Amino acid sequence: MEKRFEKNVIILANGEFPKRVELLEKLRGCTGVTRNVRIIICCDGAVQKLLDFGIEPSFIVGDLDSISEENKIKFADILILDQDEETNDLTKAVKFCIKNGFDTLEILGATGCREDHALGNISLLANYMDDLTSVKMFTDYGVFTPISQTTTFESFENQAVSIFSITPETLITSEGLAYPIKNRTFHSWWEGTLNRSLGNQFMITINNGKIIIFQGL
Repeated sequence: MEKRFEKNVIILANGEFPKRVELLEKLRGCTGVTRNVRIIICCDGAVQKLLDFGIEPSFIVGDLDSISEENKIKFADILILDQDEETNDLTKAVKFCIKNGFDTLEILGATGCREDHALGNISLLANYMDDLTSVKMFTDYGVFTPISQTTTFESFENQAVSIFSITPETLITSEGLAYPIKNRTFHSWWEGTLNRSLGNQFMITINNGKIIIFQGL
């Protein structure tokens, strides 16, 4: 496929279907496969959920073991089969995006239903970021953003903020958070949780490695 797509892309995974109005509006904005509209890549297990919401996917990606025969026939021209047994369907969808020039991704439906899948999907953001300009995972409660360099985040007063260190040797410093962090390493995921923003932005400085920031909506 020619790498011609420039707009943001949403990936819908087979977790809990979004309920928050803002996320549903993101989905409603995703139709077609041209330069002028947004694209929705659907993991095969989420196809029926999307159709029940009244939207058809731009592409369907996965091992195709969770899609009905009826939908396989109906959407035969946009089915992308990936039989890699070492990756889940969300990773298959991200790989498809990278291969075809979609480099700004918003992931929905990747949490809920099963906590083990949710944890796995969140941690995978640190892998995905290496080949993308931007990737964020939205839930009904907040957004996860992976970073590998000093980053300033738009925020609001008292916004919930948690920091998850993927690489335990990473030194982390914060500005604009209620509980300041100064050249600290986090060796367990709980250590950087339950902070909050003091204003309309905060900054996270790291010396190397990768961390994932959660911001409450």
